[in-house]
Amino acid sequence: MTANPFSGKTLAVMLGGTAAERSISMESGENVARALELAGAQVLRVDTAEEGWPERLKEASFVFNLLHGPGGEDGTVQGLFELMKLPYSGCDLMASALTMDKVRTKWLWQGLGLPTPAFHQLTSVTNWQEVIEALGIVFVKPALEGSSLGMRKATNATELEAAYRHASTFGASVMAEQFVSGPEYTVAILGNRALPSIRIDVSGDFYDFDAKYHSEETRFTCPSDLTAKEEAALSELALAAFAAVGGAVWGRVDVMREDSGAWQLLEVNTVPGMTSHSLVPLAAKVAGLSLLDLLTEIYKHSLEVRDANQ
Repeated sequence: MTANPFSGKTLAVMLGGTAAERSISMESGENVARALELAGAQVLRVDTAEEGWPERLKEASFVFNLLHGPGGEDGTVQGLFELMKLPYSGCDLMASALTMDKVRTKWLWQGLGLPTPAFHQLTSVTNWQEVIEALGIVFVKPALEGSSLGMRKATNATELEAAYRHASTFGASVMAEQFVSGPEYTVAILGNRALPSIRIDVSGDFYDFDAKYHSEETRFTCPSDLTAKEEAALSELALAAFAAVGGAVWGRVDVMREDSGAWQLLEVNTVPGMTSHSLVPLAAKVAGLSLLDLLTEIYKHSLEVRDANQ
């Protein structure tokens, strides 16, 4: 990699926040902050749960945004950075806002002919039995949350209604997505390339919050079990899905593989986890990139995108 660009710079790292993923954001942000400090940067840790935090950004020349979920991954802080003319990591306001909404993301993919599981938006007056008859087994998800928060599997109308009630505690927008039988994969995007895919195997029904952050039984395989041809096809799909939503710089695309071998897109993460056990650093490592290399690429790609948009 090229020389370290961080020495002597004052950088802000956004972490914490007020969303349900606060604890993961704190861990992601701290991991990045320590790496930047070791690289010679002065790091301002900025927690949006604290009063007066925007004032601290005036001291920084660049922002690494590690806020996960609403308030950090939905275009909110990106808009502030743009008003301040402060360069920042990752996707812009529009792509962030779009991908935070799983329903609108899936509408876009469907319109472009990209594969994604069938789904139904749920409300308090939904006919639960009709949804089950149309979709079969479903996963119920809050449309505006991450980290699989509020997700439940439903196999009948009674379970579907209960799952909706649970998911709606995380926000008014809730969806039921058709169950895909097969393994889950994730593809990290860095610049204009896809990093090696990761196969995710869990001990429970699905890759829920506990499986992501607490379970010792979740297995991550990278490089995954795909042939070179299958890997190339998945990389192409992930890049297309990311480009479709206006994604730039870095992100992560989650995908299911049907038993038939067909791929089904689930969602895009525009601020993926950056803890010591997160998936993007794992894929980067397999691609030969250290954490500092990864941060350097994110930094350089971000500056290129911001300069191009001015």
